[in-house]
Amino acid sequence: MSHKILIVDDDPHIRQVLAFALGKAGMQTAEAGDGESALDAIAAQRPDLVVLDINMPRMSGLDVCRKLRAADDLPILFLSSRDDEIDRVLGLELGGDDYVVKPFSPREVVARVSAILKRGGRALEEAGALRPVTHGKLRLDPQSWEAQWDGAPVSLTVTEFQLLLLLASLPARVFTRDAIIDRLHGPGFAITDRTIDSHIRNLRHKFASAGGPDLIETRAGIGYRIGPCRGGSA
Repeated sequence: MSHKILIVDDDPHIRQVLAFALGKAGMQTAEAGDGESALDAIAAQRPDLVVLDINMPRMSGLDVCRKLRAADDLPILFLSSRDDEIDRVLGLELGGDDYVVKPFSPREVVARVSAILKRGGRALEEAGALRPVTHGKLRLDPQSWEAQWDGAPVSLTVTEFQLLLLLASLPARVFTRDAIIDRLHGPGFAITDRTIDSHIRNLRHKFASAGGPDLIETRAGIGYRIGPCRGGSA
């Protein structure tokens, strides 16, 4: 069954170009020209991923993301103007999985959509097929895509789950940002360090709220590794 992608942009030409490119890649597409229509379309028939423009009139893509993240971990790929770096970072911190900067190549959008939909193929390989990974009070189940802290569920986006699964699967290893990008998306994938840092901040915030402030350690000048995950004080 092909994946269904909802394209949300107030520019009909961009929607048409992306619909053609994604369709050529074997995906089904639906379109929405504004945030309100996007939320209605998602409620009517949930897609597998949303390509979401940040800058739209009335309801911005960031507002749409906020509403979705209140109750859903639906994957989101943001479309952003070149000069809107603050919005891009905010979009990731709100729970976006990735972003593409306008003007973009349709091929790049397809590649990033495909990378998200693979649901962490490389991360799953590191996890040893589909066996659950337990580390301290953290438990990750790749089959059900569920994360738990001390038995309580923690809602994660696709990319957050992928990243955490990678770190937890190799607890002795310190991963550079480039190594994380290579494992999740493949070598040469154009993602900035700030993107990885935003996902790390999101994970720390979510698990700190659940009683796990020691989820991820930073090794200065190197990168990240999974923390002891014992809870209590970091």
